Amino acid sequence: MDTKLGQMYEVGGRNLWLHRSGRGGPAVVFVPGASAVGLDYLNVHVRAATYTTSVLYDRGGTGRSDPVRLPRTAEAVATELHELLEAAGVPGPYVLVAHSIGGAYVRRYLQLFGDEVAGTVHLDAFHEDWDVYMPPKARIKAQPVPGDLLLRLAARLSRPFYQKIFASWPADVREPLVADHTTLAWQKSGAAERSDMPALRDEVKAAGPVPDRPLIALTALGIDPGMRLFRSKATLVQLNQAKRRPDKALAASVAGGEQRDVEGARHSTISIDRADTVAQAIQDLWQRVR
Repeated sequence: MDTKLGQMYEVGGRNLWLHRSGRGGPAVVFVPGASAVGLDYLNVHVRAATYTTSVLYDRGGTGRSDPVRLPRTAEAVATELHELLEAAGVPGPYVLVAHSIGGAYVRRYLQLFGDEVAGTVHLDAFHEDWDVYMPPKARIKAQPVPGDLLLRLAARLSRPFYQKIFASWPADVREPLVADHTTLAWQKSGAAERSDMPALRDEVKAAGPVPDRPLIALTALGIDPGMRLFRSKATLVQLNQAKRRPDKALAASVAGGEQRDVEGARHSTISIDRADTVAQAIQDLWQRVR
């Protein structure tokens, strides 16, 4: 990975990578999905950095940060982020931008450190009441980590995908980022992190109410190509339409909540497929809470 971006900070005896740009506050902090790292959001990060401090990071066990046994509890990840922001001298309050599994970590962050959070933006993100609103076939389930042979094959086949989605990234960032995404280690860490989503759901639900903070929930209505291997297109369209229900309920649960459809955006690449829409939602929320 390019050494010009970001630096390492020691948190709890572990080195964690963080990159910051811009100035002012509230700071925007991107919380990646599983199989994603901070630099995957570079395109929207640079836009946020034009009006405030914007932060990318790799949590423990992912990206450039030190290895750690996965999966982890949401409390461990949230506490790590809290301590990392403190170590890096990034003061609150924060606008936390959660993608996918990052939603679980942000919801737990709110429970633990709610006074530090100005608001949140959810990019097709997990939240603890997902199963209440979704049909049985779309409910959260444990996902065993595939064997190394299958993960190596996935890594090899995914190279064109990563080359395409990061085509506009600077070459000195893009080339090592694609190379690292297509390693066995990164494929395995992504699969391991999302292997026990029911545990994250149960943890957040058991921890009690989530503090009321303004939020915007973006619902990706495009279809990830990989999902077509397991379900028909018609079924996937139906499931995507159903995703509106939990996001609308999440938005309705707080003062200043809002749900927005994002047509043509896939779950795993929402911030790339519809960068303008994502960047606008972040700025809208930031302006609302500044």
